[in-house]
Amino acid sequence: MDILTMILSLLCGVSLFLFGMSLMGDGLKSVAGNKLETFLYRMTNTPVKGVLLGTGVTSVIQSSSATTVMVIGFVNSGMMKLRQAIGIIMGANIGTSITGWILCLSYIEGSNGIAKLLSSATISAMVAIIGTLIRMLSKRTVYKNLGNIMLGFAILMVGMQMMSSAVSPLKESSAFTDALTMFSNPVLGILLGIVMTAILQSASASVGILQALSVTGALSFATAFPVILGIGVGAACPVMISSIGANKNGKRTALVYLLDDVFGMLIWAVGFYAVNAVVHFSFLDMKVNPVLIAAVNSIFRIVTVCILFPFIAKIEQLVMFLVKDSEEDLEDLADSADFDLLEERLLGLPALALGQTSRVILGMSRKVRKNVGRALNLIHEFSDKKYEKVQRKEDLIDKYESRIGDYLMKLTKQEMNSRQTRQVAMELRTIGDLERMGDYASNIARLTNQMHEENIVFSEEAMNDLNVMIEAEREIVNSTINAYQEHDLQTALQMKPLSSAIQSLCEILKARHIGRLGRGECGLEQGAIFNELLNSFERIASHCVAVSGAVRREYQQNPDIHVHSVSARELTDEQYKSLYNSFLSKYDVLSAKEHPISVEDETVK
Repeated sequence: MDILTMILSLLCGVSLFLFGMSLMGDGLKSVAGNKLETFLYRMTNTPVKGVLLGTGVTSVIQSSSATTVMVIGFVNSGMMKLRQAIGIIMGANIGTSITGWILCLSYIEGSNGIAKLLSSATISAMVAIIGTLIRMLSKRTVYKNLGNIMLGFAILMVGMQMMSSAVSPLKESSAFTDALTMFSNPVLGILLGIVMTAILQSASASVGILQALSVTGALSFATAFPVILGIGVGAACPVMISSIGANKNGKRTALVYLLDDVFGMLIWAVGFYAVNAVVHFSFLDMKVNPVLIAAVNSIFRIVTVCILFPFIAKIEQLVMFLVKDSEEDLEDLADSADFDLLEERLLGLPALALGQTSRVILGMSRKVRKNVGRALNLIHEFSDKKYEKVQRKEDLIDKYESRIGDYLMKLTKQEMNSRQTRQVAMELRTIGDLERMGDYASNIARLTNQMHEENIVFSEEAMNDLNVMIEAEREIVNSTINAYQEHDLQTALQMKPLSSAIQSLCEILKARHIGRLGRGECGLEQGAIFNELLNSFERIASHCVAVSGAVRREYQQNPDIHVHSVSARELTDEQYKSLYNSFLSKYDVLSAKEHPISVEDETVK
């Protein structure tokens, strides 16, 4: 076999190995559905559980990188804390060593009897046949995925056999033996492991190649050991790449993966070679085989985790120091501090739990008010930084709704009185309306970004009209949030007529803008954005009425609650019309005579 054929066979074996491992891992994840992610999220309340779970999940999906990327996603979204992630990553480093033991099956050989039945060729053929039949004959997706798992395993085994066959002739080559001896130098061996794994993007593939080379009988412990140390560090390459688009916590999680492997490499390299300098280990020249490589790889990873496990808190402090928080990150951290109030141990005490949710909803309402204000400011003064802040805070508002909603749904399973049940239903509606207000604020910001990117400018008259609407919008949002926070029934009752006035203003301004389009003062692009802005204003006003409705219902259902000594009844028709007219007059866009209103015509109750 010439050198070119040997290299091509080796690369073909590596390709089949990587494809088989990917097919098997994807099939396992598909069979499990979202259960793997759910386990990762829920079962990590202690570091020990995190390590065990990381080991188990990685053993199943055969990729520590895939497990870590999932964890980065959880930390990036705020669903998991960094300290929880550290335990899972440590476990993932142990779990990935299981692949080496599976690969040992490909070296089982026999000529007859039971040994022949257990040979790698027989096992691969049987698994491939069964997997193909299941894949072709089954109609259910779960069985097709099971077939993929079996086919992936068979392809992985064939890839390993091909790698072994490709390098088998090298055992007769003295040049190859001399080249391997060069890597018995610890520094060169570690660098080889790092580079090889960074290129292959898989620690399992690198271990597989090392096992294949060991079959030649030319690989000594002195050469294999430093390469194994370097493989762990090289495996961090795809994880670091996956964290490029993540936030600070996501980057910290990826850095934990790298640091764990670097610390493990340094601890073993310094400790092992320092002791060797004194006692001169006799087994360094011993030839290794696939089983010994799998054993060394597992021992290296397990002992590393045992050494680093007590220092999880210190590792967290280190990555926090290396990836520092900016002022914006600290602000986001302070904003999300409300979530700590949703203590699950209080679920058995509904009165206390509802008190906590009320406090968190107040925090959510403040975030919504600020973000609507930020979005409105972008209409006059746009900047990319301010635009990104609006979108970042919108993500936080979404998180508020999700966390509070989940907590309230858990609370519904507890025994509550009728008043508490009504309060849960009211708070669920309120967080939904607040979240929608945040969505429309985000939409306003998106429109301003489009105007900025496409250099769209409104006419002076159109901007004057928008300024009127912006002031009306600020009033209804600020008044609504104030009424909600202070249980101010008098202000809450005014939100219906103010919302109706805003809707009337939007109708008139749309008609006026159509006139400008007809006169050529504005183009179609300006017209589309102008109308969409007004639509967002209308929807925010509508949800303000719904939020203020929580104050009205609260007073009606709890007559003894302290409010501003205002009657609980709704406004009369005359009071309603009077307030409506005063709001129109205040913004001086049209008179009540030009656009009379009937209480029955209002669209938001």
